[in-house]
Amino acid sequence: MPLFRTALVLGLLAAVGPFAIDMYLPALPLIAQDLQVTETHVQTTLTAYFACFGLSQLAWGPLSDRFGRKAPIFAGLGIFAVASVGCALAPTIGALTGFRALQGVGAAVVMVTPRAIIRDIETGPKATRLMAMVMLVISVSPMLAPLAGAGLMQIGSWRLMFWVLCGAVVLSLLLTTFALKETLPEEKRTPIRARSLLAGARILLTDPTFVGLTMIAAFGFASFFVFLSSASFVYTGQFGLSPTGFSLAFAVNAIGFFGMSQAAAPLGERFGTLPLIRVAVTCYAAFNLLLFALVAAGHASLPLIIGLLFCANAFLGLVVPTTMVAALDPHGSIAGLASSLGGTLQMVTGGLMVTAASPFFDGTALPMVGAIALCSVIALTLTTVMLPRIRAQGDPVA
Repeated sequence: MPLFRTALVLGLLAAVGPFAIDMYLPALPLIAQDLQVTETHVQTTLTAYFACFGLSQLAWGPLSDRFGRKAPIFAGLGIFAVASVGCALAPTIGALTGFRALQGVGAAVVMVTPRAIIRDIETGPKATRLMAMVMLVISVSPMLAPLAGAGLMQIGSWRLMFWVLCGAVVLSLLLTTFALKETLPEEKRTPIRARSLLAGARILLTDPTFVGLTMIAAFGFASFFVFLSSASFVYTGQFGLSPTGFSLAFAVNAIGFFGMSQAAAPLGERFGTLPLIRVAVTCYAAFNLLLFALVAAGHASLPLIIGLLFCANAFLGLVVPTTMVAALDPHGSIAGLASSLGGTLQMVTGGLMVTAASPFFDGTALPMVGAIALCSVIALTLTTVMLPRIRAQGDPVA
């Protein structure tokens, strides 16, 4: 398939999972009110989604190596559809949390398989360019999904969002059937054997390149997950924004991330992968630490928070596609397993950070930006420690 068409198809499929998060964000305070639970209880529905979204990738990756890329997509989207109906009908926060977890299981497949498909057809800077194009397509989710959610809240309850997600799954199934080419031929498929999976996992987890780059991206993702779980309460509570106003503010931060991601491939080609990652992580951490210092000093204005998060997320947009591609590059023979293990580490890290930070959230900006700054400091520390080891072992991504 032509590069643009491939990116468009993969991006639309991969956007299903983020769309299920982003459209839901403006409704979090309303859900807490409707189900008569606390902010922390509602945040648990996001944590459950993230955790299952991450852990399930461990299964979808090997399944995609065994049965090809398309069959697992059909299965995962079917699970997602059933879970969406359950969310729409959930009578309690417990039921909603359970069905959100099941949604995460199904949505995980469209995170794993696009990465593996990219590795099937491209490597190096070309793969980074394709990954960045896929992320550009995904960017419609954080920019439009919260607005769509706010709009749906004007004509119905928060439950309507999950019926809309069912419709999105139908479109995704049609897209997979008619527009997605199978990229893993029969002769290259790998049987699922516990011994081979453990051997592959051992190779990946003892590879400084894979572990280092994956965990740098993981704490970058974690900072974004912290923002996702708390921003609606901060923006609507502390700053009095409406659901639509929150959606617009959220979109500004997403534009920084996805806009800059398009520069990742050409900058990587010009300056090298590792130098780009080092500079981008440093700038990402610097903006987050500056934001935390200013908010802690009492300067928690909405324009300041939006502006500095925009800058920080812009540099994170350079980090994520570059590290994701570079981590997979040396492992083409187990691309599905590498993609799933990497995705699991990233999503579980994000879920754990949200869980650890949740007790400190009080509806104000300081705990949110503090947790985001902590994630960025950990990412910077990993960058400082791991990148010299990657360069020292002469890895081709250097």
